[in-house]
Amino acid sequence: MDFKSIFWKKERDEETPFELDGKPSLKIALPLGLQHILAMFAGNLAPILILSRVIGLDVADQIFLIQMAMFASGIATLIQLYPLGKIGSRLPIVMGTSFSFLGVAIVVGFDYGLAGVFGAALVGSVVEIVLGFTMPYIRKYFTPLITGIVVLGIGFSLLHVGVDYIAGGVGAESWAEWQNLLVGMLTLLIMLGFNIFGKGMWKSSAILLGLFFGFLISIPFGMVTTDAIQAADWFLIPTPFKYGIEFHWDAIFLFGAIYIITAIETVGDCSGVALGGMDREATSDEISGSILADAFGSTFAAIFNALPNTSFSQNVGIVSMTKVISRYVVALGAGSLIIAAFFPKFGAMFVTIPNPVLGGVLILIFGIIAVNGVRMIAQSDLAGRDGLILALAFGVGFGVTSVPSLVAEFAEGGVMANRFLEWYFADTLIAAGLLAFFLNLVLPKDREY
Repeated sequence: MDFKSIFWKKERDEETPFELDGKPSLKIALPLGLQHILAMFAGNLAPILILSRVIGLDVADQIFLIQMAMFASGIATLIQLYPLGKIGSRLPIVMGTSFSFLGVAIVVGFDYGLAGVFGAALVGSVVEIVLGFTMPYIRKYFTPLITGIVVLGIGFSLLHVGVDYIAGGVGAESWAEWQNLLVGMLTLLIMLGFNIFGKGMWKSSAILLGLFFGFLISIPFGMVTTDAIQAADWFLIPTPFKYGIEFHWDAIFLFGAIYIITAIETVGDCSGVALGGMDREATSDEISGSILADAFGSTFAAIFNALPNTSFSQNVGIVSMTKVISRYVVALGAGSLIIAAFFPKFGAMFVTIPNPVLGGVLILIFGIIAVNGVRMIAQSDLAGRDGLILALAFGVGFGVTSVPSLVAEFAEGGVMANRFLEWYFADTLIAAGLLAFFLNLVLPKDREY
């Protein structure tokens, strides 16, 4: 990889942003690259911030993990843009921390700590590596119905997190007080306003703008403290395996199952960039390369104490809207993330965001994830076979996991069947997604339902 050629070219013009290998002047390229970062910044950092707060990490650890999330996503994006062999799509795809893993990361984090989370993410990425080489042959088994059920489950299973944060965060002394609810709802309304009425960069940065103005609103209520910024170091060098590494098979299975889903999401984003930005279908090599970049980017992330990465759909929307497909433009944005990762004061600013402000943003993010799942499911004929699969996946998968006392009963039995049921129903995504996948394989397609 010739990084000098990536960031430097003598002859540049204003038309090259619309070419894959175009390298426009810095004054043109940098704002376009930062537009991508603004669109994904909050979504990239929110999962690790939520995880660290839920499992009770101190502020110093929260800041460090935020820095590592920026570092990992920047590197993963560069790999996607400028492939290492077959690893990477060579398309303007932006990588960031995946919300899909948040639910299982919280479960594993409570049981085994961060060492267990990163160990499961590291080994589980092997599943996606295999998918990267085989996806062109097995893609037909992952229908929009199957993917949609899982994506819908991701949104549903995380909605309560947003509500808890609007109320102040579980365990907060001020939980459910009117100030928290007011700040959270105002943040949500501001973000909605930019999303509905904004255009261009204002619209694509609605999440970040919602956080910014929500932060300002929270100051008069005494929710903001600068202690984290003052205590943060000025400079930090990324440290691999800072929290150690542990391998637990139940955690690895959970992460491996979610990697299957993020691989499908990456296929969709890869196809979306090719179609929206270049008016063509993505090639098999591009699809395989994008999944492999996703997998190896997640491996790198686990080594450097970050959650798995995946392609960010909002950035696909920016490419489709602007038609700016220059890899150089996106690389500048990725480079800015990597640079920011070395300065903890920057990450500390994000840590100071009050829970109600973050919750106001998360409510919409998780709702959008659920709606995306509905849109995928809507591509199926729900009047027949697909409707039966959906009903069973929801009835069994969502139904059983919504009764924690029943799942707890499975854990008390020592036999293998009980251990399997405990693992299977530990997470809604696993229960509903695997059942839907199995039913799609075994139910005859030539019969009326």
